[in-house]
Amino acid sequence: MRTSRPSPPTRAGARRLLAVLVAGAAAVALAAGTATPAAAASPDPALARKLTAVMSDSRVRQASSATVVLDATSGATLYDRSGGRALIPASNTKSLTAAAALHTLGPSYRFTTEVFRRGPVVKGTVRGRLYLKGYGDPTTREQDYRSLARQVRKAGITRVAGPLAVDVTFFDAQRYNPGWSTGYADDYYAAEISALTVAPNADLDAGTVLVNYAPGQRGGKARITTTPASAARYVKIVNKTTTGSSSSSSTFSARRSHGSGTITVSGRVPLGRGRASTLITVHRPELYAAAVFRAELARAGVAVEGETLVVTALTSQRTRLARDTSMKLSDLLVPFLKLSNNMHAEALTKAMAARSGRPGSWPAGLKITRAYLRSLGVPMRGVALTDGSGLTRRNTVTARALATTLVKVRREPWFAAFDRALPVAGDRRRMVGGTLRARMNGTRAAGNAHAKTGTLTGVTALSGYVRGRDGRRYVFAMISNHRGASPRPVENTLVVTLAGWR
Repeated sequence: MRTSRPSPPTRAGARRLLAVLVAGAAAVALAAGTATPAAAASPDPALARKLTAVMSDSRVRQASSATVVLDATSGATLYDRSGGRALIPASNTKSLTAAAALHTLGPSYRFTTEVFRRGPVVKGTVRGRLYLKGYGDPTTREQDYRSLARQVRKAGITRVAGPLAVDVTFFDAQRYNPGWSTGYADDYYAAEISALTVAPNADLDAGTVLVNYAPGQRGGKARITTTPASAARYVKIVNKTTTGSSSSSSTFSARRSHGSGTITVSGRVPLGRGRASTLITVHRPELYAAAVFRAELARAGVAVEGETLVVTALTSQRTRLARDTSMKLSDLLVPFLKLSNNMHAEALTKAMAARSGRPGSWPAGLKITRAYLRSLGVPMRGVALTDGSGLTRRNTVTARALATTLVKVRREPWFAAFDRALPVAGDRRRMVGGTLRARMNGTRAAGNAHAKTGTLTGVTALSGYVRGRDGRRYVFAMISNHRGASPRPVENTLVVTLAGWR
């Protein structure tokens, strides 16, 4: 991992993640609930007693916590400690979103981006508008806009007399989720959601730009560039940095206020330091995408003489010139779940609604997710969803709902894709172990447990699958909202205990 690249809410090594991700932990205990006697009704009383001992840890007792363990095949309850308690799940929300998206859109679903013209073509000139139409693809990179531009040029277009018209009506106009704090609006894991966007890196962090910085002359400003370079056509950067001595420490920072298109960089960059980078969100990603596309059109030999404007709808009199498609949803799930990518979750939530003939909005998409969970027979009391990623503190889920979902989806035809996309405990390969690559290493759970992590300040969660020594597959879900020491190590103990059982 590049030292310059921060990680999403459940990725290790996040830049200022735990301190800034969500301010405060005042709403830690959303529902009091009482711990249920776990051993009494379990088909495996010995296991229930063992897990009761695991959960006697003071870090669990001092938290508002819930744990459920089910037989993955039969769904039988093997352990339940406050399983019906409504708690903030953090990124465990993503498992619900992924399952609903696979059901609603299908594992072969692909996002698309299209280019249209309106007006006749005379000697290579479009006497009218060029339209860039987005359908929510969170994986679109600079090279994808390059491909679109080359397709336009291949269609015989060398000049557009009118404007570049941007159409993002596939999604609604609410780009920033109302449940997210504006205090982290510039953090890469809280990017605005638009039907047109740009991902500047291989991790597909849509709606962000890489701000690169390197020392300049001593006492002068640091050298600042962007990736993609064409982002500088849209993003305004105010450089307040200085270049310090080689013995000085780096204090570089990049900030953008909510609703602002200006990024301010400040602090000191020491002489002799190589180029470093940081991710930061942009305002109105569709205009960022338009700037990147215009640059690629120029590179391909297509001049657009008009300005960029945002339109409310495509005219019916249009001709398609170019089309780009994303990877299949079954493949997109890998970076989405392994790296806990918030923007993928939100794009899928809105896409579910839009593809179902509803407004491409959070309320409509989340309604589809809830309806799917109900169709599985998931107990919905205590389940409240405001976003698809779990970045908000307004989401609540029960451990019972998570565990039941994980049992039920094993019967779905797409389950193999879902299971493959979950992080694998102790596997150091980034796109295999994901957010679990540094956990449970050297234990029976390593290479065995497939699970989704969840992290916010004062919140930790883990839910997934693990196989015991006797071959039985267990489903587990543990959510903790805490003020003191994190119960995360107890999550590991829970899973390792199950992996070694019998």
